[in-house]
Amino acid sequence: MTSYLLVPGFWIDATAWSAVADDLRARGHDVTALDLGHEPGATARTRVDDVLAALGGVGEPVVLVGHSGAGPVCAAAAERARERVAHLVFVDTGPLPDGVAQIDFTPPDAQAATRATLAEHGALPMPSRAELDAAGSSTASIPDAVFDAVRARSTAEPPGVVLTGARRGTPDPSLSKTVVACSFTSADARELIDAGVPGFAEMDGPEWTFVALPTGHWPMLSAPSGLAEVLDGLG
Repeated sequence: MTSYLLVPGFWIDATAWSAVADDLRARGHDVTALDLGHEPGATARTRVDDVLAALGGVGEPVVLVGHSGAGPVCAAAAERARERVAHLVFVDTGPLPDGVAQIDFTPPDAQAATRATLAEHGALPMPSRAELDAAGSSTASIPDAVFDAVRARSTAEPPGVVLTGARRGTPDPSLSKTVVACSFTSADARELIDAGVPGFAEMDGPEWTFVALPTGHWPMLSAPSGLAEVLDGLG
């Protein structure tokens, strides 16, 4: 039996992992899906604290799995609680350098649009399906009813989560790290690694592996059995 801690990215909650969690439990594993805090004062650092608190409650080292915006959060948490993490998994995401915010990793026009939305609404609501697809967060293969239900449960992201970066620790090359590449390929990642792009540049060590799961950016919704199979193989 392996213990898994599943951490959702922006907007979605623990229930987005339900199909994956049920599949892993059916395979004999212990699974916890985490809800991250959405209080108005939440930041990337408080999100790291959320993950650290969850890690503090586990009885054995876990496979820590972060999706999308939770990737940098999980990287920082794993570096600050190394003894509690057996394997670090990035689902269609990666780490970011110390203090680099999610917004810093988007083009200038997208940054401007995000800041305008934050100014208007005081938070960042989950975009529509068309808006996500246009922004590169492919919703391919998600049934309409599933997407609509997830979006209906979504929670707007507080400004601090979008505009601040996590405080990194020291990366440990003895910690195995896997990228589940869904909306990009390992060849795409190789180009970005070689170009020194933040979020990819540190993926060049021997502790890093890539597993292809061709689907959209939200595989827990579009290919939950495939994602569960990948995670089962890492335990």
